[in-house]
Amino acid sequence: MKFAVAHALLRAASPLMGTLRPAGTTQHDMPSDPQISRILALDVGKRRIGVAVSDELGITAQGLDTIQRTNTREDYAVISHLASAKGVALILIGNPVNMSGREGRQAEWVRHFADGLGARSGLPVRLWDERLTSVEAGRVLRSSGISIEKRARAVDRLSAVILLQSYLDSLGMAELA
Repeated sequence: MKFAVAHALLRAASPLMGTLRPAGTTQHDMPSDPQISRILALDVGKRRIGVAVSDELGITAQGLDTIQRTNTREDYAVISHLASAKGVALILIGNPVNMSGREGRQAEWVRHFADGLGARSGLPVRLWDERLTSVEAGRVLRSSGISIEKRARAVDRLSAVILLQSYLDSLGMAELA
């Protein structure tokens, strides 16, 4: 799985890389509507929202432009429009639970944001454990050798890619069980 996450991160940073197909992942793991089969992942912060989208088969995660937050109503509109344009069937939002697994204030705030987004977009919204995604994104970006300035701009996007790729990988693992 670490290889899959690293590959997804590098792929988000370099669109020239190939795709990775985790063993056991099938199209049947995705929502049933063949017209709409993508998942949109969000790493929601107070100032920015990292965004990633799955491919149609639910195999890989690709990073999209980070959303600069303005206000909640505008954020919901931008995300809803993006979900519609990308043919999304599910919105996945990183749930920032504490290392102990307990939900703190930030997790409560994200849950409230997710509920509002689901009501506004009309799409199902699922929370997914995002512990250490930003840390992992920062580590990968540091090891890639890119400048501090570029790392700061990319960390939210790569956090969303890691979040989505871990979810997609879990779908493949569930099929193997």
